[in-house]
Amino acid sequence: MKPRRTTLSARTPPRPDRPFEPEAGAVPLPGYRLERLRGRGGFATVWEASGPDGERVAFKFMSSQNASATARELRSLQAIQKLSHPRLLCMRQVWSLPGQIVIAMDLADGSLLDLLMLYTDEFNKPIDVDKVGLYMAQAAEALDFLNAKRHHFDGGLVAFQHGDIKPNNILLVGDEARLADYGLSTPMITAATPCPRQGTLEYAAPEIFQGTLTETSDQFSLAVSYYLLRTGGFPYPMPPSTPPRNYQRPPPDLSLIDRDERAILLRSLSTTPQDRFPTCTEMVNQLLKAQQLEVVRDPERSLAVRPTADSISRSKLLRLLEQTKALASV
Repeated sequence: MKPRRTTLSARTPPRPDRPFEPEAGAVPLPGYRLERLRGRGGFATVWEASGPDGERVAFKFMSSQNASATARELRSLQAIQKLSHPRLLCMRQVWSLPGQIVIAMDLADGSLLDLLMLYTDEFNKPIDVDKVGLYMAQAAEALDFLNAKRHHFDGGLVAFQHGDIKPNNILLVGDEARLADYGLSTPMITAATPCPRQGTLEYAAPEIFQGTLTETSDQFSLAVSYYLLRTGGFPYPMPPSTPPRNYQRPPPDLSLIDRDERAILLRSLSTTPQDRFPTCTEMVNQLLKAQQLEVVRDPERSLAVRPTADSISRSKLLRLLEQTKALASV
């Protein structure tokens, strides 16, 4: 299913004497009314809004007090808005209001972090492994699209590193995962580039603490996300809120998963970026294979996860073991 890309109606002329304050009932665009707060981060809020035909959309408001910085961010966001992929949450329009940069986008049902909390609270366990595998495979497709050096930007071809991969930014629309919050992705001309922001430190690759993004930094963060969704815990202790440039994590604690998965994640979590997998999809496929699962694609390009053809169910394995014991006792 392709995301729908529409053009919203013209915005209301901003009041230069009064910054726009997102709140329930506010109208950031003619015909669009803010209904309820859906999320809050360090620098932004996301609101659910209703349109003139009853359609529900999401509006993200990012504080911006500097005119030159606002213009620069708008140019970057408007360029990235042109990216189109079925695994990216559709950015419909980008504009500014006094004191705010605003992104209108498709409304999702929730995030993978919301799903993890639901499983933990309701079922007292992490998300089922096949569901984690499916959503990671879908997110990996979006990341491999972003990370490929195929995008026209500032007169050249670049790759993009998202820079803030975490379960909060992998959203669910129905039973499909969509990658969100990619508007501030960093263009990559070479294999490494200075890092303008650190993202969320719990998921950040080690090179980011040294001020550098590499072409596999997103993969590292996806591996941390996978471990959290599989186990409910992080592989590393919490880093300091303001880590020094020479900060180094201890080796990851992957004791909550089995040996085969552990070996794959250790590669993705390597402190040497070049030692990680060539793509996020290859990492996810290897993780699924370790669980005797595989990704299948139907004619409409939808993904599903199923047991591999040569996998043996637990009940069948137990029957075989019982038969073996019986034969041995004869």
